[in-house]
Amino acid sequence: MAVVSQAANLLEKAIGHTGDAVTEQNMTNPDRDREQYADPSGEKMKALVWMGKNDVQVVETYKPKIIEDRDVILKITGSTICGSDLHLYHGAVIELQKGDILGHEFCGKVDTVGPSVKNLKPGDRVVASFQIACGECMYCQKKLSSQCERTNSNKVENIMYGGRTAGMFGYSHFTGGFAGGQAEYARVPYGDVNLLKLPDDIPDEKGLYLSDVLSTSWNCVVDTGVKEGDVVAIWGAGPIGQMCAEMSFIRGAKRVIVVDGGPAAWRLDLVKSKTPKVETLNFTELPKGTTVTSKLKEMEHGGPDVALECAAGEYAKSWTHQLELLTGAETDTSEILNEMITSVKNYGRCGITGVYVGFTNHFNIGSIMERGIRFIGNGQAPVHLYWEELLKMLQDGSLNSGIMLSHRVDISEMDTLYQKFNARADNIQKVFVQTRFSDPPAPGTPEVTSWK
Repeated sequence: MAVVSQAANLLEKAIGHTGDAVTEQNMTNPDRDREQYADPSGEKMKALVWMGKNDVQVVETYKPKIIEDRDVILKITGSTICGSDLHLYHGAVIELQKGDILGHEFCGKVDTVGPSVKNLKPGDRVVASFQIACGECMYCQKKLSSQCERTNSNKVENIMYGGRTAGMFGYSHFTGGFAGGQAEYARVPYGDVNLLKLPDDIPDEKGLYLSDVLSTSWNCVVDTGVKEGDVVAIWGAGPIGQMCAEMSFIRGAKRVIVVDGGPAAWRLDLVKSKTPKVETLNFTELPKGTTVTSKLKEMEHGGPDVALECAAGEYAKSWTHQLELLTGAETDTSEILNEMITSVKNYGRCGITGVYVGFTNHFNIGSIMERGIRFIGNGQAPVHLYWEELLKMLQDGSLNSGIMLSHRVDISEMDTLYQKFNARADNIQKVFVQTRFSDPPAPGTPEVTSWK
C-alpha cells in the first residue's frame, strides 16, 4: 500500500486538482510555509505528525493563523485516536505525506475568528465536525456535510469514486489536505458552520465525541434501517461497534450480537460489561468447521436481520487476501463483507461504516442479487445532520458516551498511544487526549495515564 500511496501522490501532482474548492487545499502543517500559514507571533505548538508507515511522532511546529475570512483558530482542549487513524498509521490510506498533522476528532475553545464569523467569539467552547462543509452547496443545504461539493478538489478521488467527499481534517491529501486536531491548535475553515457550541452541562469528555464516533455510529444504525424487533449482528467491538450496539437497542432492536476476536477479543468482554444485553461471538474460539456465518445462523433462525460492518477492509484473514493486499492487487479485503452477506436473512440489510478505500476481490455479488440483500454503503457520516439531536440525547441521558471512554492521555505521549492502540494493548477502547489548554478531568472520567 505504501507504493500505491506514493503513486497516488505523484499522480495527483501530475494531473492537478479540479480547482473548484473554495478553501485552501494541502495545508497539512503550518511549517510547510511559515510565511503563508503560521501565526506571525511565532508561537509553537505540539502536534502528532505522520512520518511514514507505522511511524508517527509528536513534534513542535507552528501555531496556524487565519488565512480566510471564515476561519476559526481553536485552542484544542480534547482530541482522540480513532480506528480509522490506524489506517493512516499503516499507510493504507493514499496520499499521505511526511509531516502531515493527523487527527479528525477534536474540541476546544475559540482563540481567534475571521472577520466574517459572527456566531462565535473567543472563549466559546465548541466541538468540530470531522468533515469540512461550506454550508451552502446542494449537499450542505440538506445537512449532508460529509459530501460537501466545495471543500475538496482532489482529482484522484474524483476519478476513483465518480465523485468526492468533503474535505476532512487530518486525513491525507486524498481528502483535501487539511491539518488535523491531534495538536494544541487547529485552523477550522468555515468555522461558523463546522463548529457546534457545547453547553455548560456537557463536559469535553462527552462533547468531543460528537465530532465523529457518535455521529458515525448513529448514522450506521439509522442509515441501515435498524428498527423495532430486529436482530442485529455487528462486526467489530471497538468504539464504533460498541456505540452501534447501544444505539441499536435505542432504536428497538430485539437482540444484538457483536463479533470480534484475535488480539481484540478482550473488547467483547468490555462491551458486554457495559451493555449486558449484548451477546458476543469470538471467532477465534469457534470449533473447527464452524464459521461466523454458520454460528450466527445457529444463534438466530435464518441469521440476523441486519449486519453492521464496524471494522474496516485492511484486516485480511486468509493468505490469499494478505497476498493481494501486499501486492496491491486489491486495497481492501472482502472477507468481512462476505461474512455479513452470507449471514443475514434473505432480504437482510448490510451497512458498511468501517473504512474501505478502493477495490476488493472475490466479492459475493451473487448472494446479494439472488437473495435480495440490501448492501448499503453508509458513507462518511454527515455530522451536521445528527450532532444537535445527539447533543440533546447526551443532555437528557438517553445516550451515554461514557461507556466507551477508557483512558486519558497527554498529547506529549500520543506517539506511544498509537503504538498501544494499534497493538490492542492495555485495554484501550476510547481515549481523551488532553493538551495544556484542557480543563481537569470531569467527575467520573479517567485520570491521566502515562507510559513514561
